[in-house]
Amino acid sequence: MLVLPSELTHKQATACLRMLVQGLPSQNGPAVVVDAATLQRFDSSALSVLLEFRRASLALGKGFEIRHLSTRLADLARLYGVDGLLMPA
Repeated sequence: MLVLPSELTHKQATACLRMLVQGLPSQNGPAVVVDAATLQRFDSSALSVLLEFRRASLALGKGFEIRHLSTRLADLARLYGVDGLLMPA
């Protein structure tokens, strides 16, 4: 399982995405799981990072799952119309 940092804004987005992508090869199983439990401070860049990481996971033939997605981030995903890509139906 890969873990998001406590803060993910525009300032941390590139480094966070790089960290997640570097962790991809170590993820066994049919899906890559991202734990968002510690994510407290974020902006829309967090959605961009998650969407790009989802693309990278799917390109390797792996599924993608986010655990412990906060209500605030889920609401932001709905606002931008990308909730269907990040959250199961």
